[in-house]
Amino acid sequence: MLHVKKLKPLSEDFLDSIGFHWHTDGDNTPYVSDALVVVSSDEAEAYYEAVNELYDMFVRGAQHVIDNNLFHELNIPFTLVELIKQSWENDVHWHLYGRFDLAGGVDSKPIKLIEFNADTPTSLFESAIVQWAILKANHMDEESQFNNIYEALKENFKRLVVLDGETEDFSKYYDGWKILFSCVKGSIEDENTTKLLQNAANEAGFHTDFAFVDEVGFDAKEGIFKGDENFEYWFKLIPWEEIALQEGDLALMLREIMENQAAIVLNPAYTLIFQSKAFMKILWDLFPEHPLLLETSYEPLHGKKYVQKRAFGREGANTIIYDENDEVVEEKEGGYEHFNAIYQEFVEFPKDSEGSYYQAGVFFAYEACGLGFRKGGLILDNYSKFVGHVIGE
Repeated sequence: MLHVKKLKPLSEDFLDSIGFHWHTDGDNTPYVSDALVVVSSDEAEAYYEAVNELYDMFVRGAQHVIDNNLFHELNIPFTLVELIKQSWENDVHWHLYGRFDLAGGVDSKPIKLIEFNADTPTSLFESAIVQWAILKANHMDEESQFNNIYEALKENFKRLVVLDGETEDFSKYYDGWKILFSCVKGSIEDENTTKLLQNAANEAGFHTDFAFVDEVGFDAKEGIFKGDENFEYWFKLIPWEEIALQEGDLALMLREIMENQAAIVLNPAYTLIFQSKAFMKILWDLFPEHPLLLETSYEPLHGKKYVQKRAFGREGANTIIYDENDEVVEEKEGGYEHFNAIYQEFVEFPKDSEGSYYQAGVFFAYEACGLGFRKGGLILDNYSKFVGHVIGE
């Protein structure tokens, strides 16, 4: 049974004071759990090693997709293919951060990859800041977490300039380049997550600004700007697939901007390869029976329990769990049915004494840098809770 430790929760006033305003779900229950998952130092190290290995596999898999023109299999809109290729070919299009979703890793269960949220992952604020604050508020050792997310982000911002060089050399090569941070207006979670990233970039040494997407200007030759000020980098907390499907003109403009080397977009377009759940099938083909992977197919996995998901989708929407006889065990409706279906071998998440399931999320910024958990039912949806962790024996 999963080991969880009950603690004094953070007050709503405190959470509001640090900018974490999405602390209460629509059903009026707290979004952040009043417990921590207890993991051993060996388990934390295993998460670290697994995610670093997985990222290397993703890089090899992405090269395979590009070399063999498999974008259609991944359900990637054709308007983004050239953007993806261009961003992949030049190291200046640096992957800033992502989050691996994993089954297992605790309660003696093996680590298995569920998917990689490589473009616009949620739970950054709660993983980097809130779970650390829980330790501090409960007078626990603040170092007793696998959580170096914020510092790793600062270091990875510096790599936008030094790339594979030493981050200590940032000031030597930095030439005043600016980053504009943007999200869609109307979501306090997106806005404050974006501003958390902006703060990390400021501390790394960049000049930055913030603007909602509808306030940003785009020009094929001039690049990306706010008012009269141009920016060399644009961070957008908007999924690439949404840009392609809902803002086609912007997708074409960003392609021209990239071709003219007028600005760099973060996260890069190639993260859409990683983001597609259909990519799990590519990995299974390249690394069959790999211990970190689950069998994945474009066809139902008859004769075993499996999960049907869509190539793109969030918060468990359009997910169906089938048993060995292809009977539905559980399903969640959603708005992603226009994307292709993929089928992944079912694996049960670790459970606590109350029967709730836990999925691990490990952030990656150049290397694995932090762990957090989501708690909920068989299918984790938008009412799942965030659960921090503590390293103990």
